[in-house]
Amino acid sequence: MHKITAYFKTFFQKDSSTGILLIAATVAALIVANSPFRQNYHDFMELKFTVGFTDLNISKSLHHWVNDGLMAFFFLLVGLEIKGELKFGKLNSFNSAVFPVVAAVSGAALPALIFWIFNQNTEYIDGWAIPMATDIAFVIGILAMIGSRVPSWVKVFVTTIAVVDDLIAILIIALFYTEQINWTPLGIAALCAIALGVLNYRKVNSLTPYLCIGFFLWWAILASGIHATIAGVIVAFTIPLNRKWNLEQIQGFATEGFNQFKKAKDRTLSNTTQQAHYYLENTQRDMESPLRRLERKLHDPVYFFIMPLFAFVNAGIFMDLEILSQAFQTTVTWGVILGLLLGKPIGIMLAIWILLKVFYRDIPTSPTIWKVLLGIALLCGIGFTMSLFIANLSFNDDVLLQDAKMGILTASLVSGFLGYYILYQSTRKQKDLQKGTLGFGDETQDDSNESEEKQ
Repeated sequence: MHKITAYFKTFFQKDSSTGILLIAATVAALIVANSPFRQNYHDFMELKFTVGFTDLNISKSLHHWVNDGLMAFFFLLVGLEIKGELKFGKLNSFNSAVFPVVAAVSGAALPALIFWIFNQNTEYIDGWAIPMATDIAFVIGILAMIGSRVPSWVKVFVTTIAVVDDLIAILIIALFYTEQINWTPLGIAALCAIALGVLNYRKVNSLTPYLCIGFFLWWAILASGIHATIAGVIVAFTIPLNRKWNLEQIQGFATEGFNQFKKAKDRTLSNTTQQAHYYLENTQRDMESPLRRLERKLHDPVYFFIMPLFAFVNAGIFMDLEILSQAFQTTVTWGVILGLLLGKPIGIMLAIWILLKVFYRDIPTSPTIWKVLLGIALLCGIGFTMSLFIANLSFNDDVLLQDAKMGILTASLVSGFLGYYILYQSTRKQKDLQKGTLGFGDETQDDSNESEEKQ
């Protein structure tokens, strides 16, 4: 029993575990959807759950609770990561942000254009945003499978692209996937957002008021007609983010904590152990900003429960030969496949090439670096989670939704395989990998970490 526990503990600590769980959940959904339990699977997804009171409640199917409810926590975590990058990370200055931002925008625009070319003037055009986003969990999982051969600048660069991708997707969902607005609940949502802003202004460190108001914000936005997951992003951007304590501050805190306990042990003084513990709890809370604290607490539930559950709920496609044949004859499927498989890497590579050849000629490159960049660009064609999410917003018709899902699964599978192969081959020559890191080398990364620790 101890060995089993140790194995699972080790597994969940690996970077590749999130990608493996997503793959396992997807395979499980496909197996169940093509088994004798297929009808039970779909009936289970349509089970109704009601939250609230008799005259004031929300009643949704399990499928909708996962997509509209639990995924709000995913967007909350995404929003926390974006805010962290904008304030202290790789997006807080022009020089550090230019390559991933331009690459992400180009890598999002070209897939949308390809889908539009295939589906213009048809009823399928609503799915134009499906091939735009990158699934960071899968990408990081694949990079982890390659191991230490992948230099740190590659991980930072691809993660930053994915963060910008998520930001683009959030804006698109808010602006283009809202059919009708109910202004009364939207006004309530605005009041909730103002209340969150006041908490931020007053530098409230406790997470409880943010999350309580955030729940009512989610409820109001859901009732307004705007997609409810946007509430997660609004909450994230109102939670305070402070710089990390430096070593001198931590040393002072530790010394004072030790003195508190030392005084508590001295019976001649009035200090108590309870006071020492109270000091430690309060100071530890001040040491870690609310944003970092919530980000740390959300990481495991989101990546190890919510995202696999989302994959299981949404990836169940019935693999009938006739349906498969029909899917690969529609422009929806091919628009998604070519958007992710070709549009993503071409858009990213084209943006990097223009920047290096026109604006940043002094940055050295090599054939190996270009192969690594191609591997990164191909991996960004894994659109899985966000693409499935947008597909559900785009199509109400089950046939169209299934065609889109088939395109997403096919493109993500091929992109992942090609990206892994090219990165695995190109990382053999470690010396060449240090030439031309686009400002994301190890030294830059260390400097960034140091700057966040300084007051």
